[in-house]
Amino acid sequence: MTTAPRIVTVRQNILKTNDHTAAGNRQTFRAAGVRAINLASSPGAGKTALLERTLRDLAADIKMAVAVGDLATDNDAARLRQWGAQAEQIVTGTVCHLDAAMVRDVLPRFDLEALDVLFLENVGNLVCPSSYDLGEAARAVLISTTEGEDKPLKYPTMFNTADVVVITKMDLADAVGFDRELCRENIDRARPGVKVVELSSRSGEGLAGWYDFVRGQ
Repeated sequence: MTTAPRIVTVRQNILKTNDHTAAGNRQTFRAAGVRAINLASSPGAGKTALLERTLRDLAADIKMAVAVGDLATDNDAARLRQWGAQAEQIVTGTVCHLDAAMVRDVLPRFDLEALDVLFLENVGNLVCPSSYDLGEAARAVLISTTEGEDKPLKYPTMFNTADVVVITKMDLADAVGFDRELCRENIDRARPGVKVVELSSRSGEGLAGWYDFVRGQ
């Protein structure tokens, strides 16, 4: 006897509760005038490095903070605090994604009225985070040149939820034999017409396009 219908019912109930909480988060962000950006990627794609560069380069123009999701440790939050921004760690334990309740519970640590942008750095994973609305205004999905060109085809649900796809580590593209055109073709197959930004957090190449997205332009 299959248990599939029971699993689907439980999953639907969980997501319904999450969506209700996300709607509350979204209302909170809008009331405070904060642009919340959900960053998702596989581990090592460069989310934290991109945030470091963003916090450094835009500090004079935009008031930013970060809520960092990770299974354990506050290493990433500590890295980000070095640039003078508030960074609060959300330790998820065995949970492989952020959910709206986790974000709701960390918000009291921030003075949202004093912020322009709040980054929600998701757990490194291209599966579970795709199903969970956090109440964000926009979702950025990162893929690095060192991961290969087929990630959008392997994880279409994640890429299909993106408002922008960021290809990171472009400074390594030639060294690793990255096929730029094939990657962009695969992105377009998963999410036709989505904005794509190619950049290197190390060299600064392409960051202007990312910064426009951060500003909501």
